[in-house]
Amino acid sequence: MRALLICATTLSMAALGQDGQKLIQGSDCSSCHALDRQVVGPAYSEIAKRYAGQADAANKLAAKIRDGGGGMTPHPDLTDAQRAEMVKWILSQAAAAPGQAESKSYDYTLKDGTKVQLDFPLFVEGNGPKVTKDVFHGYQLYNSYCYRCHGTDATGGQLGPDLRRSLATGMKQQDFLSVAMTGRKEQGMPAWAGFLSEKDVVDIFKYVKGRSLDLVPSGRPPSEQD
Repeated sequence: MRALLICATTLSMAALGQDGQKLIQGSDCSSCHALDRQVVGPAYSEIAKRYAGQADAANKLAAKIRDGGGGMTPHPDLTDAQRAEMVKWILSQAAAAPGQAESKSYDYTLKDGTKVQLDFPLFVEGNGPKVTKDVFHGYQLYNSYCYRCHGTDATGGQLGPDLRRSLATGMKQQDFLSVAMTGRKEQGMPAWAGFLSEKDVVDIFKYVKGRSLDLVPSGRPPSEQD
């Protein structure tokens, strides 16, 4: 009886491990892909639509997961069965509804009197100088991983550019996310996909954006956690 229970438990765990969605969630896929919107790579729903009607869609997509290419990281460590389950789930997402973009905007006045509008808050509402949890999280991550190349307080360094200037000259959140996740190997910048999440990088962007506008001060900004 004990042997049967152990066998049943093992089979149950194996079945759970083959679940496509759980395999995807447990990998680095979510660093570059989301269900219904582009992150770095296309949405799973868009991938499903792209492969819809192709007789060899499952094989082609499984090979893409295995071999990578076009900025996508290869995953040779996954078994054929695991890739097949992941593909099965991805191809079932063609009907996923597109995500709703956040429409709220936040107005700020710069030191020179110029008005700017952001689609995310820098500060806690009603508590002016204190930055939000997201911005403070971005500050913490920046000062853990980014400052070595891009300088303390995002002011630029010997190995990386001044990110404040990059954002001030037009770099958007999507571009920032794409570069951070895929890296720039030829320039010595690592790919952060699989280590930092999409939210992590977006929070870093929010912090750097605040620095580029000179609204978030240098050093440790006061936060709602204080």
